[in-house]
Amino acid sequence: MTESKILWEITSGRVPYPDALACMERDARAIRAGDAGERVWLLEHPPTYTAGTSARPEDLFNPAGYPTWPAGRGGQWTYHGPGQRVCYVMLDLTQPHGPVPARDVRAYVHALEEWLIRTLSRFGVTGERREGRVGVWVVDPQSGREEKIAAIGVRVSRWVSWHGVAINVDPALSDFEGIVPCGIREYGVTSLRRLGLDVSMAEVDRALRDCWTECFGSVPVEEKCPEA
Repeated sequence: MTESKILWEITSGRVPYPDALACMERDARAIRAGDAGERVWLLEHPPTYTAGTSARPEDLFNPAGYPTWPAGRGGQWTYHGPGQRVCYVMLDLTQPHGPVPARDVRAYVHALEEWLIRTLSRFGVTGERREGRVGVWVVDPQSGREEKIAAIGVRVSRWVSWHGVAINVDPALSDFEGIVPCGIREYGVTSLRRLGLDVSMAEVDRALRDCWTECFGSVPVEEKCPEA
């Protein structure tokens, strides 16, 4: 059987959030129309707070005055910034993807979680799901506290996915204090750097790519994008 392939794009530099949003929306439309193939897009944003459809105004503090944008995805407030690998995933969910059945959003989100968990495991980090809490969580080995290391926020428009996941490699964790991340006040946010791991963005990208096929079946075909 011939393995399916997916375009795997990495943009260096920092992509302004509204530019990425417009690009995703355009690509989702093209995929739906059959004019473009499926795509995973890896990038970084400048410091930005984005509001999901359930975001509450009282959960935004923003002392640094960073730009804020409505995202159109599910969820609440999320921070994006340098040192965080954002992965936007645009798939035609009318088709199965490896173990993910067609037209099953719950299975798709579960596969995104699994993708992050397997990626983290490449660096010796145990990522876990938590009932009622979106994202991937770790237990800090020093404090014993549960903290979020990766976020998930998706949108599905006429069975084409967009938005995706974000993994904290080495962002400024103090910037997360400008919001209540995902509306959850009781738990903190961490990163690979905070856990004591000196991991480059390129190493994380390789791990994400290597774990993709295990979770979604298709083989990434990498294409470097111009700098933002």
